[in-house]
Amino acid sequence: MTALVAVALTVVALAGTAVVLSDEPQRQAVTLSIFGTTLVVLFVVLQAPDVALSELGVGTAVVPLMVMLSIRTMRKDRAQHDEHDGEQDGQ
Repeated sequence: MTALVAVALTVVALAGTAVVLSDEPQRQAVTLSIFGTTLVVLFVVLQAPDVALSELGVGTAVVPLMVMLSIRTMRKDRAQHDEHDGEQDGQ
């Protein structure tokens, strides 16, 4: 069992490093979801199914979705703002 925990911890560490090294916000959201999945596996290996289910819902689905929606909203607002500035410059 100790070897399995060590492997799971190593995979979690690698996934966390991938999240940190991601440049683009969309890529970070996807790697964050993958990181959440690796944490789910770690929690199952550590025999914490309640924590694994919470992580599955929050860390794998909700947080990356919120990040992607925030990015989309910011880009949409920025495009509208740039469009509005372009109209004022043309007058």
